[in-house]
Amino acid sequence: MLVQFIRKPLRYRYDNVVLILIGINLLVFLVQNLVAQATSYLALNPVAMVRFGMFWQPLTYMFTHGSISHLLFNMLGLFFFGTPMERHVGSKEFLLYYLVTGILAGLFSFGVFLLTGSYFTYLVGASGAIFAVQLAYATFFPDSVVFLWGILPLRAPVMVLGFTALELFSAITGTQNGVAHVTHLAGFLFGWLYFLVRFGVNPWRYLVRRS
Repeated sequence: MLVQFIRKPLRYRYDNVVLILIGINLLVFLVQNLVAQATSYLALNPVAMVRFGMFWQPLTYMFTHGSISHLLFNMLGLFFFGTPMERHVGSKEFLLYYLVTGILAGLFSFGVFLLTGSYFTYLVGASGAIFAVQLAYATFFPDSVVFLWGILPLRAPVMVLGFTALELFSAITGTQNGVAHVTHLAGFLFGWLYFLVRFGVNPWRYLVRRS
């Protein structure tokens, strides 16, 4: 009964949730630049959560960004990979997937910050959820070709596996300081778990089907 409840399909409808999410991200970025303390309230920070009870941050960090280039890169990823996924599974399922993977990636990062003593780190960006969306795109559309940087053609599964390997290498070696590699990897992880639990699908079968 529990499995049936967890895997019960949501009624399909298409409401352009991707565009709504992009709009919210743009609005929050505007607020960040107009209100001096906005980022400290919305970004995920261990001290703010533990000492000051800002328990909304595992959600709101997903809508904050550190720069216009950071925002642009994430929103392009959300648009190009999120739109086909939303059309495929419906807006409700897409939004559930996006929020669950993003929040869990934030909570995972929060745990890592506590364990490593990174108490004054501020986590911003939708990257955890975006990486989960990329995994979903590659799983649902394994034969699609993505032009990396608009030049290099890669099959979507190759891109996802390559990004995962790069993030893992960067996390282990400590390269690209300031990039939340742990959050990115957590996005992949929780996206993978979502497919296993919610859809009963192992993404590996699709990612390596023709690789």
